[in-house]
Amino acid sequence: MSFEAKFLHEQKAHLEARRAELMRELDEDSTPNKHSPGDFDAKFPNFGEKDEDNAAEVEIFERNLSMEKNLEVSLFNVDKALRKIEDGTFGVCEKCGKSVGLERLKAFPSATACMDCKNRGL
Repeated sequence: MSFEAKFLHEQKAHLEARRAELMRELDEDSTPNKHSPGDFDAKFPNFGEKDEDNAAEVEIFERNLSMEKNLEVSLFNVDKALRKIEDGTFGVCEKCGKSVGLERLKAFPSATACMDCKNRGL
């Protein structure tokens, strides 16, 4: 798949900005797992010892945990797209090998499948 250098440069800049945004969000509510690169652990807040404090802590932790997992998946996909730009496979459908499509990549730079494969659930 061959794209113009300008398009690839724009997509790389967009992906790098998204990566920085994801890292900022992960830093707010989680900490890097030193034993597993690329993995984060949701922070457990400490509001106090009262029952209502404990309930609030659990509620916030569950929200942080869910958000952390979603952000990790997004970060993984952004990093994967950046690697694909570097190795020349950006925009190639991982399912069928055809083009993901210029408009799809503009809207969703970390797309890994063309619309045909996506619609077929592949």
